[in-house]
Amino acid sequence: MNKKEANSSPFYQFIAGARDTFPLIVGAIPFGIIFGSLAATAGLSFAATIGMSLFVFAGSSQFISISLLAAGTAWPMIILTTFVVNLRHILYGAAMVPFYRNLSQPWKVVLAFGLTDETFAVAVNSYYQKDGAPNKHYYNLGSMIFMYTNWNLCTLIGLIAGKAFPEIAGWGLDFAMPATFIAMVIPYLVSKPMWFAVVTSGIVSILAGGMPHKLGLMAAAISGVAAGIVSEMFLSRSVFKMASIDKTSDEQNMEAAE
Repeated sequence: MNKKEANSSPFYQFIAGARDTFPLIVGAIPFGIIFGSLAATAGLSFAATIGMSLFVFAGSSQFISISLLAAGTAWPMIILTTFVVNLRHILYGAAMVPFYRNLSQPWKVVLAFGLTDETFAVAVNSYYQKDGAPNKHYYNLGSMIFMYTNWNLCTLIGLIAGKAFPEIAGWGLDFAMPATFIAMVIPYLVSKPMWFAVVTSGIVSILAGGMPHKLGLMAAAISGVAAGIVSEMFLSRSVFKMASIDKTSDEQNMEAAE
């Protein structure tokens, strides 16, 4: 087996996916530990907390859920809030459709379940590389398994540490996850609509931070999406208008030359 074939093998791709996810794991570790510790103080049982990480596997939604549960929020509002927060996964799935299309159904189910923010950021970058390497779904799987194992292990550590150190949530470890998300997002902001969406949602999240039941997050998410769509429509219309003007000018110049 030559070097190129070895680098395209399922095992190599799996390890490469896990390796490339490691920098994002560093930011997710304290996030998972804090979730485990906060879930215990919010009234969730040990089994319920572990089960949430095993079967939900969505950090942001899990944090929001326990916050709303602790505040005594009605379950319809909890469902609605987590639904809006997770709308971004629809975009992730849509971006992955071309790469998952030829996979078997079990592969699609497994990879879709593990399509977290971190795994998406790593995997989509690999898929878009024009290197012709096969078995990139194993790269995707390696990233997912690493993230899944880390998240559940950190949840367990948080549950144990939360009992030994009840004040762990106040240590300021939660700064790591926002920093990780910023590092993931910035390289993909390649157009003005993307910047409009991010800046708008950031401003709204700050201004609406005091809203009850974490509604500020919902307002920020909806505002960001709306800003992106509106700016995309406006810029597309402007480009079309400029193209029409240029075409008209060219036709007039051709007529004048004739």
